[in-house]
Amino acid sequence: MCNLYVPPGYERLGKVNLKGLYGGYVAPLKPGPYFKPGDALVGQWAMIPPDSPTRIPSTKDGKKRLSTNNARREGLARSWTFGGPWRRGQRCLIPAETFDEPYYPNHDPKAKSIAWRFARADGEPWMLAGLYAEWTEPGTGEIVPSYTMILRVLDVT
Repeated sequence: MCNLYVPPGYERLGKVNLKGLYGGYVAPLKPGPYFKPGDALVGQWAMIPPDSPTRIPSTKDGKKRLSTNNARREGLARSWTFGGPWRRGQRCLIPAETFDEPYYPNHDPKAKSIAWRFARADGEPWMLAGLYAEWTEPGTGEIVPSYTMILRVLDVT
């Protein structure tokens, strides 16, 4: 699943000034742009579960880090992290010029992956489907926006 992508340059995103927020690529837990209805925002790419004790996505007790930068479409409604935003209709669009997918030769997850880069043939940016949420820092009350990509996992065997 996608763990690296390139959003369009800040000059292509209009009112969202992203200059200095990322060095071209966006990786999990780093800031990136997304569009929710009526607004363009920058948030953390990796949705923070509602009861997570820190902005690093983790279980309620904080003992296990969770990978929440990608949400599988098949389980959105039942997910502790993604279910609430899904049911509330907190859909967003994530602008990207490219995204990288790991490819494992012979479908062997123990093999060294090869990065496959996906982009539009005409070089124009596109929008990826996503969900967004806001999480409140327990100690300070700071509101932290975050988002995730919605993916559909295909069986290619």
